[in-house]
Amino acid sequence: MIPKTPKSRYADHIKEWEELSASLAAIASELPHLDPQRAALDKFLGEARALTQQQANFQSGKQKTSVELRQVMSEGMKVATVLRVTLKQLYGNRSDDLVKFGIQPFRGRKAKPAPEPTPDPTPSAE
Repeated sequence: MIPKTPKSRYADHIKEWEELSASLAAIASELPHLDPQRAALDKFLGEARALTQQQANFQSGKQKTSVELRQVMSEGMKVATVLRVTLKQLYGNRSDDLVKFGIQPFRGRKAKPAPEPTPDPTPSAE
């Protein structure tokens, strides 16, 4: 786990590792006992680069898939609407047979309640 530091992005750590490895490689003859650790760091650096590339590929693939899914859903919704309209034309929009297809038959509007008559204003006797 990467500790919370001002450099908490993976790219920042990768860049730091690259600089550290390059600096150690420049003075490898002076510090030969650090070669195994530098080699391990280089291995992790290579893996980190590969995984970040793989992650970027997955993200771009996800975006492409999302666009395709939106297109398919849009076209599918259009076809489903056409089918519902066709079924209403075939059976009639009030037919109970529409329920088999998940379509609610038209039942008509509910009658508005009759407005209550307002009492005629009568002049008060004063």
